Amino acid sequence: MPKWGKYRSVISMGIIFTVTIVLGMFLSLSFMDMGYQAFEDPESLWIPVMYIILILIFSGVILFLAKKKKLGFIQGLVLFTTGMALMYVFIIPYDYLLGMMFTQSYIYRHYDALSYLLLFMCIGTAGILTYILYKYPEWYVVDTIGIIVGAGICAILGISLGILPLFLLMIALAIYDAISVYKTKHMIDLADAVIEKRLPVVMVVPKSRNYSFRNQKSLKGTLKSKGKREAMFMGLGDIVFPGSLVISAMTFLGDQVVIQGQTYWEPTMASFGVAITTLIGALVGYSILMRYVMKGRPQAGLPLLNSGAILGFAVGYFLIFQDFSLGIF
Repeated sequence: MPKWGKYRSVISMGIIFTVTIVLGMFLSLSFMDMGYQAFEDPESLWIPVMYIILILIFSGVILFLAKKKKLGFIQGLVLFTTGMALMYVFIIPYDYLLGMMFTQSYIYRHYDALSYLLLFMCIGTAGILTYILYKYPEWYVVDTIGIIVGAGICAILGISLGILPLFLLMIALAIYDAISVYKTKHMIDLADAVIEKRLPVVMVVPKSRNYSFRNQKSLKGTLKSKGKREAMFMGLGDIVFPGSLVISAMTFLGDQVVIQGQTYWEPTMASFGVAITTLIGALVGYSILMRYVMKGRPQAGLPLLNSGAILGFAVGYFLIFQDFSLGIF
């Protein structure tokens, strides 16, 4: 196989990884202005504890439903949450579009009607895309929607979690990911369930031009038979959590502004610089991860991806702010 062909899927997945995070960085600016922060106190250390408990419960429910052959429930749950995420993300471009179409005085006089129109446009677009995903879950449909949803989740988590809580969450999830892939191996069962229903919680990069995700065979069956893998898969969480640290760095290392009793964080050149080094660190972790992935065995992504992002953050913070506090003291 030509050298480009050998690394094409790796480079393509790296592009998806980067595009999702960069789009999340742009979305986070508007999400902060619109008050999309999920938690009132982003520095609370109870947040990562709560997330870990929810992830364990969610994983247990999915495994239970998969073993009971109730994959339709899994599909319905994921499609519903996907539609909700799409609806929130599309508020931003549609809000800008309406702002360009109408004058400020017209918007003020017809605010309620335009608000309903905005809501209808967001629900309609989310509904159409979710229906397309349900009826025609080809790899490029799954990837496109996965990028949009992943960017939205990155943005919301990034502006909702401070540096220290996010560090703790990323470390805990990296340990959980390693145990679930290498020890209990239940992450492979989870991946098999979502791949079977063609859900946008995995990103897919084909290794051949005639590949069809709709005809994808069981991942576990392919591994047991040691057959040729037709595509590369990456869980959306492998992008979301290092991406969240990129956005958290850009947000919470910036300037804090209080307007009418509401606290906002405005990115600065310094915070943006640390965000970029965090992204570079995550990409270094990604390149190391791919060396193992290309050997053909399933790999836990978060240990390397999260470690790379955290180290990239630490290096960038020291170089730019000239101290070892990492913004958490």
